[in-house]
Order: sequence, then structure tokens, then C-alpha cells
Amino acid sequence: MPCLPYLRTPLAAALLALSALAHAQAVHDYDRPAAPLASALNALARDAGVQVLYASEIAAERTAPPLRGRYTPQAALDALLEGSGLAARAEGPGRYVVVPAAEGQPSAATGPDNVATLQAISVVASRTPRAIDELPNTVWIIEREQIEEQARAGVPLKELLGQLVPGLDLGGQMRTNFGQNLRGRAAQVMIDGISLNGSRTLSRQFDSISPFNIERIEVLSGATAVYGGNATGGIINIVTRRSDPADSPFTSEAGLRSGLRGSGDLDWHVAQSVQGGNERLHGRLAVSYERNGAAYDGSGARVLPDITQTDLQNNQAVDVLGTADADLGRAGSLKLLAQLYDSGYHPGDALWLQPGPGDDVLNPSRVEVRGGFFSDVEPRTKRHLLAGDYSLPGVPGGQTLYLKTYHRKESLQFYPFPGADANPLGGGRVPYWSTSTQETTTYGFKALLDKSWDRAHLSYGVDYDHERFTARQSMFDMPTALQSGGLNFAKTDELGRYPSFSTNIWAGYVQGDWTPVDTFTLSAGVRHQRVDIAVDDFAQVAQQRLVSAGYGRYAEAIPGGKNDYAVTLYNAGVVYRPWTGHQLWANYAEGFELADPAKYYGTGASYSLIGERDGYWRLNRYLSVGDTNMAAIKTRSTELGWRYAGGPLQLQAALFHLQSDDAIAVDRSTLTIALSDNKVRNYGLEAQLNYRVGDGWALGGNLLLIRSEEERNGDWVRRGIYYASPSKATVYVGRQWGRWSARAQLAHSFRLKSDVPSFGTGDGETLPSLTLVDVLGSYTFDHGRGRKGTLTAGIQNLFDKTYTTRWAEQASLAYAGSIDPSVLDFKGRGRTVALTYTLAY
Repeated sequence: MPCLPYLRTPLAAALLALSALAHAQAVHDYDRPAAPLASALNALARDAGVQVLYASEIAAERTAPPLRGRYTPQAALDALLEGSGLAARAEGPGRYVVVPAAEGQPSAATGPDNVATLQAISVVASRTPRAIDELPNTVWIIEREQIEEQARAGVPLKELLGQLVPGLDLGGQMRTNFGQNLRGRAAQVMIDGISLNGSRTLSRQFDSISPFNIERIEVLSGATAVYGGNATGGIINIVTRRSDPADSPFTSEAGLRSGLRGSGDLDWHVAQSVQGGNERLHGRLAVSYERNGAAYDGSGARVLPDITQTDLQNNQAVDVLGTADADLGRAGSLKLLAQLYDSGYHPGDALWLQPGPGDDVLNPSRVEVRGGFFSDVEPRTKRHLLAGDYSLPGVPGGQTLYLKTYHRKESLQFYPFPGADANPLGGGRVPYWSTSTQETTTYGFKALLDKSWDRAHLSYGVDYDHERFTARQSMFDMPTALQSGGLNFAKTDELGRYPSFSTNIWAGYVQGDWTPVDTFTLSAGVRHQRVDIAVDDFAQVAQQRLVSAGYGRYAEAIPGGKNDYAVTLYNAGVVYRPWTGHQLWANYAEGFELADPAKYYGTGASYSLIGERDGYWRLNRYLSVGDTNMAAIKTRSTELGWRYAGGPLQLQAALFHLQSDDAIAVDRSTLTIALSDNKVRNYGLEAQLNYRVGDGWALGGNLLLIRSEEERNGDWVRRGIYYASPSKATVYVGRQWGRWSARAQLAHSFRLKSDVPSFGTGDGETLPSLTLVDVLGSYTFDHGRGRKGTLTAGIQNLFDKTYTTRWAEQASLAYAGSIDPSVLDFKGRGRTVALTYTLAY
């Protein structure tokens, strides 16, 4: 896998040159009247694009003086707090904490385990910095300290998110994150506000970044269209780590993880970052490299590699991420991001299949994990991302301009998978072994104008996104694949896999809120989005495979064409603050999803073979692109919530209900999709509680109680487990004392039962319950001369439980018509221990 050449790019060289400079803060113009302190702090955070954290009680009944002039964020905060008995202290890049000035140090409430008790600023719900207590939404912020505590102890990104985000399903251990839903629906995953979701419903959004490069993760639960489509369950925004005056110029990290089972059972990673800047320019460059070995379940048996959506065993990943921040003076400020991410198979063991009678590889007589894998096309995720964020305060009308541009390109390669087509001449089926490569290129811009008054706020703007998708199917030599038991794959042909298509998306929106009195905030917004889609001519993939196997000389193409659709979505909410630290809210919002164009338009055609082997495939009937409208499937979300933050206690809970009037159905015989007019709904409770007991002790947990239903023949029934999410609960207890910290955490996924099967007709299905326990701990060393080291240890699946993963249960349903269930029996990893050392210097 080519990794090191990335370091020779001009952008990386430029970022390295920045590392010798000192950090600076941007300067902004302010012209604001006197206002309640909480309102003034929130307005400053929005104008400067920073986080200002403060406990509700210390801002109550205080008034901030007028703020006029040109200030850095720190100077502006000092001016607002003058004479108040409070002070603002920098706690990270663009992050400040307001504390009593007499203390000299931030209070215990600002520690990493209790930061959510402060009035944190989030951008995920409104696209501009807003105090969470102003939002009629369920918003969760996972801070860097929490991410580091989990990741350094060996908890992968998908799993730590499932542990820490109440509404998100527990994470799996394969490359795919399919089925890891938010409130039972698909989530839109972003990096710095740039969506990793596309028109194709591919599920590798968490195979995208190293935790070493994450500053925090913001989560908005519930359907929303604030960033466009595919967010019917909510949004997960991964905020990248940037240069930080509180951090040392250099950070080095190395870690190991193993189940101590046997040969190859070792994962390891190394990472290095460098940062710096001057008064105008500062930046950070980081490189992370990770290599995974073999995995064993609780009984000591090898975990079968996933050949459906690819695996993370025997995998290596490199993440190169650079950021730069420039203060342009009166011309505004500019933030740049460049990332190269490459995660793919590294030579090691793979799945060996002993074909059944008649060389039937789809019903193997035995499956094992063996060495000797070779393929001309190897499983891989490769992505680059370029982004720029520009902001300019003081544009006409006293507005602030936010402009984001981006370019993302990714290539996803899958594991070779066997199959068989019907023989058009009669007799047995025509076997094949193939894999696909699916490529997406997307670029666009997002422009927003933001205006704040003393008691009102308005933002409006326009988005443009262009996407181009192509897919290829690589065919392998069948005798070689059979003789090797599915270990050796020599490419013989390359075909089209899905129809190529392009989309152009334009959207306009307006969002406003009004605080008539200090205790009430009303908000409402509307977004109108239009999508133009162009689909290329395409021969159905089954006919392409048969032509490659010698059945016909060519296949007539399904005509491409153009189509479009538009959707208008609304939201409205109210926040009521009856007492200090309490917020009650109600919210209505709409989100939408679209059927996958590649699977919707690319199948279902009828062909006839004319002239047998030397003939051609005549197209009989097909789905017309121009005559078949892909209307958006709208999801309507309502919720009632309560937040409280005060003293040692923080609590957030929401009752929610999501409903769609249509659904996307999967045909498991072809893995294609169709639209269904069955109504679908999810409803339940999402909650989290944290409590600091004293003497460094803390405890808490989160809860998701959810029920997923669909309407059949006028009755609401529980959905099949392929689509539905189970309820879950997590509990933790931890302590910090001196340089030590420790945490024990438990995650429980409740038993899930359906009334109907996921596919076809028949009896319902059951997903068993699962309980896993982890322990984490760390010790901090002071090496002197500004050098600080942290040794972190962790044990996952403490009781070495053997269990079948949720993805295995889903795959056994989706692929039941494609391959024997023995190939899909993916077990969870048994007990693993991890050790990581991090040095900041």
C-alpha cells in the first residue's frame, strides 16, 4: 500500500514549514450593545467561531457591557467579563472556559468528565456556533479527552461511539458500519461538516479517520435536513484536531492490542503530530499508521473474515491529515484541511472454502482460515478530502459570511465473492468469482450569511453539491479460484457493476430563532432542495457476466437518461428555561432519503439470448430513467426533551417519534432495491446521566429504548431484525486521583424480536441480547522540561464472551439466497488487552 509518498506532496511540505511558528488567534470586529452575560457570551462565540463554556449559574443575573472595537477572542472575553468577578481561560484550540476569577484555576466542573455541564457551543444543529441551551434538539458532544480515554485503551472508533452516544447502536468489528443506526435510522456522517455519505448507500463512513486526529464528535439525534439528505436518524460530525496553544509542539504515540491467542493475534499503531504557527498562520500535520492482525473469539477459534462487505483483520491503515488556520485581518479568516486516508488488506490469512459436491463453492463442505491469499484486486478504502472554510464578519447589514468549499474522492474495493448465474442454454448454473470497485467524486460549496440581534438570530444560504459515481466488476479465473479454495484470484475481465450516474444538487434554506424573554427561544426553518440526476447507458450486470463466460457476444444497453426531484422540508422548535440549568424543548423536523440510484435503475431488466452462444442479448423491458421518478422519502421527526446541568449532575433525555410514509425494500436474491408504500415508524426514549460523587469518583450511563414498526394490511407490526435496531443501555463508574484514572464500563444490547421476517413472508425473527464489559485505566508521567507522557491500558470483553455479531445475523438474512450460512458466521472478538504510550513534548 503506497503510504510514504503522501508526505512528499506540496501541501504536506507547506504544513511542515508552519511547524516552526507560534500559535495565534484571529482578530474580529465587534459592535454589540450591553446584554445579559449569557447572551453576550453566546453571541461572541458565534461571531468568533469559538467555543465558550460556562456554568449556567455563574452567568445568571449578570450583564455584559457593550463590546465595540477589534479584538482577539481572548481580549473580547476579557472585555465582556471586566468587573464581573469572572475570567476566561483558553482550554484548547478555539475553546475557552469561564470561571470565577478568584480561583486562579478552572473549577472541577471543567474537567473532561464534566464538560457537558457547561454551556458548550455546537455547530452540528445549526451550521453556525450556537450554545446548546438555545437548541430545541438532542445534541451530544464527545470531547477529545473521552475519545482518547477509549481509543488509547484499544476501543475502535465504531465501538467507542456506540458506547458514548446514547441513540447510536453498539458498533461492530467489520469494515462496514451498516446497521449502526441513530434512533433506528441511517445517520449522516461528516468530517468538519463535509458529508461522507453519497447517493450510493455504502457504509464505510467510520473507516475514514484515525482517532488520533479527532478533536471532538458532535451528534444531533433525530431526522434533519440541515446538511441535506440521508440524515433521517441524525448527524454525526467528526471535528478534526487543529493546532492548539495548550498542546505541545510534538506528540508521539505507539500502542499494541492483542487477544493473546496465537499466531498473528497482534494489532499495533504509531502516530506522530507536529504543530505551530505565528500571529497570522498556524497549523498541524499528523500521520497515523495502524496494522491489524488476526482476531479470535472467546472460545479461542479464529474469527471468520467477512467476505461480504470486507474485513478489518490483516489490514493496514494510514491517515495523513494537515490543517492550517490563517488570520487575514479585516479580510476575515481561513481554515484549510487536507486528508489522505488509505485502509486496505495487508498480506495475511483469509477465508478458505472447500467446494461442495460438483465444485459448488456456494455450499462449501468446510470453511477455514488459511494463509496464502493473493488477489489482483484487494479489499481497500482509499479517500482524499480537501476543504476550505472562510469567514468574514461585518459584511453589509452587520452579517457574518461563512463559505465552505470541498472536494472528496474515494475508491472502495471489496473482497472477492462467488456467485452463479442461470444458464441460458439450460442445465447447471454458470459459476463466477468477482469483486467490485466503486468510486465516488464529489465537490461543492456551502454559503451562509448569519445575523444576530440582541434577541433574534437569522441564518440563510445556498448549497451546491456535485457527485459522480462509477463502479466496475472484476472477474477472476474460476479454475484458479476453485483450486485454491478461494485464496488466489487472477483477474480475467473487467465489466460494469452498476450504472454510472451524476447528480447536481442545489438547495436554499433559511433558519431563524427569537428569544422574546430570557426563558423562551422559538425557532423555525425551511429548506428546499432540487436534485438533477443523469444516468449513463448500462447493460445489466448478469448479462455482462454471461457474455464474459461465452454466452453471447454482447448485450444491448439499457438506455440512460435524466430525471430530477425536489423536496421542501420544515422544522420548528421551542426551548423553555424554567429554572437555572434546566431546559425543556419540543421540536418538529423533517429529513429525507433517496433510493440508491445504482441499485434502483441498474437491475430488473428482462433479456433474451438470440442466437445462443454466438448471438446477442436482446433487451425486452427495463426501468426507464426518464419516466420513473425517484421521489424523496420524507421522515417526520418529533421529540420532547429535558436537559439539566448543575453542580455534580448532568442529564439529558428525550422522547422521540419518527415516521416515513414509504420505505426502501431489499430483494435478497439480487441485492437490489425497490420502493415500498409501507409506512415505517420508530419511537422511544434516548437519555444520558452523569454524576460526580466526589473524591474523583464519577458514575453514569445512557439508555436507548426503541421500537421499530411498519404498517402491513392496516396493522403496525415490529420490523424484521435486518432493518430494526435493538434497545441498549450502558453503565460506567470511574475515578481520577492524582495522576491515575480508571473506568469500568458495561454495554448491554437488549433482545430484539420481530413480528414479521425481514424478507418475504413467514415467522418473525429474534436477535439475542448481549452484554460486554470493558475496563480502562491510565497514568500520567511528568518527564520535566514540558514533556508529559501518558500510559493507557484497557481490556475489552473482560469476561471473554463468545457471541455472534449483529452484522452476522443481518448478513445471514441478506445473503441467504447467495451463499451457505456457514460462511457468514462472524463471531465477536474475545478478550483483548491494549497498551498505549503517548508523549507530548
